[in-house]
Amino acid sequence: MGKTLDNVYKHQSLVYKYFLYVVSVALIVFFFPKGGKFKYEFQKGKPWQYENLYAPIDFSIHKTQQEVEEEQSTIRTNKTDYYTYSSTVVSEVRAEVSNGINTLFQTEIFTSSQRESLRNLSEEVLTNVYDHGIFQNMPQSRATVVVKNNEAQPIAPNDYQNVELAKKAVTEYLSDANSYGTDRLSGIIRNNLKANLFYDNVLTESALNDELSKISYTRGEVDQGKLIISKGEIVENEDFKVLSSLRDEYESELWMGSNYYFILLGYTILVALVLIMLFLFLKRYRSDIFLNNNKVTFIFFNILLMVVATTLMVKHYENFVYMVPLCILPLVLKNFFDARLGLFVHVLTVLILGFVVPNSFEYIFLQIIAGIVTILTASELYKRANLFISVGQITLIYIVGYFAFHAIHEGNLDNIEWVLFGVFVLNGLLTLFAQPLIYMFEKIFGLVSDVSLLELSDTNSKLLKELSDKAPGTFHHSLQVANLAEAAANEIGANAMLVRVGALYHDIGKMENPTYFTENQITNVNPHDDLPPKESAKIIIDHVIKGIEIARKNNVPDRVIDFIRTHHGTTLVYYFFKKQQELDKDADPANFKYPGPVPFSKETAILMMSDAVEAASKSLKNPTYGIIDAFVEKIVKGQMQADQFLNANITLKEIEMVKKVLKQKLTNIYHLRVEYPE
Repeated sequence: MGKTLDNVYKHQSLVYKYFLYVVSVALIVFFFPKGGKFKYEFQKGKPWQYENLYAPIDFSIHKTQQEVEEEQSTIRTNKTDYYTYSSTVVSEVRAEVSNGINTLFQTEIFTSSQRESLRNLSEEVLTNVYDHGIFQNMPQSRATVVVKNNEAQPIAPNDYQNVELAKKAVTEYLSDANSYGTDRLSGIIRNNLKANLFYDNVLTESALNDELSKISYTRGEVDQGKLIISKGEIVENEDFKVLSSLRDEYESELWMGSNYYFILLGYTILVALVLIMLFLFLKRYRSDIFLNNNKVTFIFFNILLMVVATTLMVKHYENFVYMVPLCILPLVLKNFFDARLGLFVHVLTVLILGFVVPNSFEYIFLQIIAGIVTILTASELYKRANLFISVGQITLIYIVGYFAFHAIHEGNLDNIEWVLFGVFVLNGLLTLFAQPLIYMFEKIFGLVSDVSLLELSDTNSKLLKELSDKAPGTFHHSLQVANLAEAAANEIGANAMLVRVGALYHDIGKMENPTYFTENQITNVNPHDDLPPKESAKIIIDHVIKGIEIARKNNVPDRVIDFIRTHHGTTLVYYFFKKQQELDKDADPANFKYPGPVPFSKETAILMMSDAVEAASKSLKNPTYGIIDAFVEKIVKGQMQADQFLNANITLKEIEMVKKVLKQKLTNIYHLRVEYPE
């Protein structure tokens, strides 16, 4: 048991990777939409590439979303408006008209027959006017129903009337009567008319919803065994609808019973294979990242973030799947690592998503092309304009790509979904979120981006300002080394920004005892003259340890601290070792060696060469081309013989290129001119 625990402890890094791998596969499969995958890929306007397809099951042909929406629009346009007939209002009007007639009879003399005639006329007029009723607001629909005494009575448009029209009808009706007092009766009735038909929103909406619920989402059936499409036949519009219906039916029925476990197993195997490819790539080509669990976790976290965002979009808003800014993934990974890794991870993520998105071929094609454009165009993100330019190009690729696919599928520009162009623009705007996302990742995962490196390279920053004040000679030396190292890094394609920042901070440990270092000694007094060689060597060597401590206190990133650790590697403090040998021939060289480690990247190797060359160049009296050439060759050769570059992934060819740059730069520093023959 104890031995097993020891083995687990020794291989805890590998155990963690296994755990991360299993959890990632499980989460991705968990978020996948619950449905099987149709085994045929087809596109409108393209030939059917498989054998003759016969219906494997009975299924219905589904209407397209557009067809359903058109039917719904037609129903809404031709909907029936419902109005409620108010008998109470009619009774009130009758009572008020009756009171008006009584008042008229009190002010004027009418015979009993005239009175009877006027009352009968008023009753006829009101009955006629309120037969269909008076609308409070004139209906806009041509289909109108009045609910009167719990009965629905349709009204023709030519019977629509409001209060104004009803008053005109009263005037016309009474103008034909020959009875005495009809003009005054007309005034009484017109003055008391009121609307009694009121719009019933609840009933109207209920009837509309009832009609909408009757819409059929299918149009016809296909019986099992019927030929759907022949091999080589072009997938036309109708064929496409039938095939789409079969796919939907097949995928919904497939995710049932025992099929569930087989589909789950299939998804798990495919996702597991994709993520294994990622591990193999990291182990073979990015071993430094593979050995760093923090960086591996960061990569998997970004993959999961994009997969979860896309699968949730597919589940709830399938038509807007392109709104997910997938190009943030290669942007972020290129910023923290390199372009090759960023593109590789992007392609693997797109392959995973190809299992679940609609029109998978179109989606995979567009996303891979957009990812390639992202890798090719996104550089130096610390320059704000670069990100905007890159995002603009990505958005353009999406739009042009969609336009091309639509032209292939439809053969014309009809039915083009203009809303998707807005989705692509929104995708671009969301991609701009990469900048704050990079900042968040830096804080969460302790990584360093070019933006942070740019901030660190500011010579007015607190730490570099302190170095300038306490050790001005060292500060000037660091600037010179930074210029040399940056030029060399650009020559061999290394991270120039990282090298420059590493060079600026590599000697900050000298702030503790600045006068013990030659470049800071203003007078001819050398404090080492009063110290034994062994103690002097310890002070010189300790500037590495103290530099690391100062950097940690000031929250300098580990990637920059690596330059402080490695800029002397495990080399010997040769001057003081020789002095010690004069006192003791058996002096132990181990007491005069830097603790290391040796450089383990191109960038740290470049700094070691640049630092040694710049520092030693101060001893050149009358430099010439030949002297500088031999001088650089001697220093770099000594470092190589001391095995300082064995762990750095820098080739002999690249070392030669670095030496060439260092020679050119030193030549410029010493203002050497071309020696013309006499």
